[in-house]
Amino acid sequence: MPRSVNSVASRARRKKVMKQAKGFFGRRKNVWTVAKNAVEKAMVYAYRDRKQKKRNFRALWIMRINAGARLHGMSYSQFMGKVKGANIELNRKVLADLAMNHPEVFTAIVNQVK
Repeated sequence: MPRSVNSVASRARRKKVMKQAKGFFGRRKNVWTVAKNAVEKAMVYAYRDRKQKKRNFRALWIMRINAGARLHGMSYSQFMGKVKGANIELNRKVLADLAMNHPEVFTAIVNQVK
């Protein structure tokens, strides 16, 4: 009996990967073996960086809060300790936004926790 190969499924699988490689540079966009490796690597980076994005934003918020707190003579850790002690339930994202875009509100929070 002759060998049967499901070329429809194979073609669909390749087509899916090639579609994901659209926009890549050079042979990565149109050569199957190169594109397959490039897409696999891209998926690894995408998975990893979804986690890293959260870390990066938290670090950015901490820097902004620290800069705002130091304008009022406090360090970041002192400020956050006093915020927790005063039972102010604002997260770092909101505090960073206030420090950056609404300094008068941030000043009011600093005065409340001092």
